[in-house]
Amino acid sequence: MKIKSLPKISLLALLFIASSCTKVIDLDLGNNAGQLDIEANLTNISGPQNIVVSKNVAFSNPNSYPAVTGATVTLTDQNGIKQTLTESKPGTYTINPFAGVAGNIYTLNVLTGGRAYTAQSTMPAAVKLDSLSDKNRPLNRNNGGRDQKVISVYYKDPAGVANQYRFIEWVNGVQVKAVFSYDDQLTDGKYVTLDLLEQDIDIYAGDTVKVEMQCIDKPVYTYWFDLESQQSNNFNGAVAPANPPTNISPATLGYFSAHTTQTIIFTVK
Repeated sequence: MKIKSLPKISLLALLFIASSCTKVIDLDLGNNAGQLDIEANLTNISGPQNIVVSKNVAFSNPNSYPAVTGATVTLTDQNGIKQTLTESKPGTYTINPFAGVAGNIYTLNVLTGGRAYTAQSTMPAAVKLDSLSDKNRPLNRNNGGRDQKVISVYYKDPAGVANQYRFIEWVNGVQVKAVFSYDDQLTDGKYVTLDLLEQDIDIYAGDTVKVEMQCIDKPVYTYWFDLESQQSNNFNGAVAPANPPTNISPATLGYFSAHTTQTIIFTVK
């Protein structure tokens, strides 16, 4: 998910300061550009695993993120088994095929411009995404007799285990801008129903919706929860520039997420 300069968030507000294992990078609202951005995702699905390394651009510039080429990128698990990624296209570093394993701790190393960046992420066990459904949107906006819809997700949270989740939603192939992140502080061991309320795409009967469920570790959840909070505060008119807390050291833009993933595609009724 590309986030533009602020860097990569439009004018957003910081809800909280993260714990000592993460850092918040505060940037002014001007045309900051050229800061390293690492977007690294490792999943349990066998196939290409991509890590994108780029530079952010000024908020006033178009969405064109200069690729960082020639980096050395490796992934190492807790047993010392190292995978070296190859540059499949400018700024994109790939292992193919590869699948992460739930329970493993992965360390990402990126060496570029004479500087080394490191991040660590533990891949949680998968929690089954049971199903999706739709219902009329709260405060439903009727458009020429067509009711707007909201998508709900259903899953059973495992009892006695701290779990964190991220959901990504697409409508007719277009990803919605909203960030959806949840933990189980109030739902441990319960059957959970969540409404994916978003503001930027209207959903109607006949639309095709895809939802991805990611089981993520706590530092990655902190990143997405902070970004979600900033979105909400920005929508409510509270604006203060900040970037979400990263699990990359030394602190830069982006994140490293080792997560399990599953997807359901659904036709809205």
